[in-house]
Amino acid sequence: MHRLLGKRRRAAALVLSLGLGATLTPSLLAGPAAGTAAPVVSAAAVSAPAVSAPVTVAAVSATPLRVADARVRQDGSTATVRGYVVGQPTSTSTVVRSRFPNDYALALADTASETDPSRMLYVQVPSAFRSQWGLASNPGLLGDAVDVTGSLSAYFSAPGLRSATAFAPAGATAPEPDPEPDPGTEVPGGYYDGTAGLTGAALERELHEIISADARRLSYSQVWEALKVTDQDPRNAANVVALYSGLSLPKSDNGGGVDQWNREHVWPQSHGGFGTAAGPGTDLHHLRPEDVTVNSARGNLDFDEGGTANREAPGNFADGDSWEPRDAVKGDVARMILYMSVRYEGGDGFADLEANDRVANGSAPNVGRLSVLLRWNAEDPPDAFERRRNDLIHTQFQGNRNPFVDNPAWADAIWR
Repeated sequence: MHRLLGKRRRAAALVLSLGLGATLTPSLLAGPAAGTAAPVVSAAAVSAPAVSAPVTVAAVSATPLRVADARVRQDGSTATVRGYVVGQPTSTSTVVRSRFPNDYALALADTASETDPSRMLYVQVPSAFRSQWGLASNPGLLGDAVDVTGSLSAYFSAPGLRSATAFAPAGATAPEPDPEPDPGTEVPGGYYDGTAGLTGAALERELHEIISADARRLSYSQVWEALKVTDQDPRNAANVVALYSGLSLPKSDNGGGVDQWNREHVWPQSHGGFGTAAGPGTDLHHLRPEDVTVNSARGNLDFDEGGTANREAPGNFADGDSWEPRDAVKGDVARMILYMSVRYEGGDGFADLEANDRVANGSAPNVGRLSVLLRWNAEDPPDAFERRRNDLIHTQFQGNRNPFVDNPAWADAIWR
């Protein structure tokens, strides 16, 4: 999926790169078992000329694990893990990306841009491999895809790989991206009949009629089971994918408790006062699984860019009047809001919901910022997960579709 990078995000990445390694822990200099104090090491003290491309030291076993799978399988078994070198761990929650203090450890991730330690695997680098695979001696390794064979066990009190017996560049067989689910069915023939040549208010009225005709309403309790189908993790059928955090969470662990997942209303219930009533309050096209505390942090904020990073859901930001979702779902969020604006026009006993170009909409039946949502819709087009979700809601649950997933260009045709 296309990723969005602004000046603020690049600046944050620079701060992360330069600021994480100021103070070193005892375990840093002598491995996790060391007990002596560690001095602060300057850049000059740790820099070393980069060597040429790393060489294979030993044969690597077949069928490498992804980092996400290796993090779960911490059972002491021997396995080969494939991932990108994203830094050096210096503590359980700190990974540095520059000024590497020594050659003792690597952090691997499933994407080269990962910055969240909770999605990394900490790899111990034994002494025999440090001259070729340590980051202080080989800073050019950063961003490379590698295969490492060793024991799947904790390192720096985090999911790790210890006692490595082989390191090798992944080369042309770098980690595959997360598989997307089957994109699903084609849009049924004739579903959007009558929309040809329409723009503006005329197109909005026609789409409203199409997606409202014969649309079925679910109860709020039925939403639980529906989300377990529509938002199923394509890698793990026992889990759902949380919208903002992106975490894979057990389907069975839903509810209102801390660390459980619940039903996030992307169009907040208070923006129009529809609550959880069958209709807008239970419409699957804007309901998504999310961790309870992340859901609470988003609250009823409008959507815009800027704010403070959410600690539990990296990549999401909030300030006093808006929420910025992670890049991978910005377009998803935009299309859900635009759907609600077209679907609920005030003729069914509920408020007339309208997207606008404001934030801090409070209890008014509006959500913004429209200009930002339109840009997110264009920059982050629908992926296979979103298209499949649209199909499932149509065929198995509500009998209607989100037209902006089927044709994102309609957003500009209506609101530009």
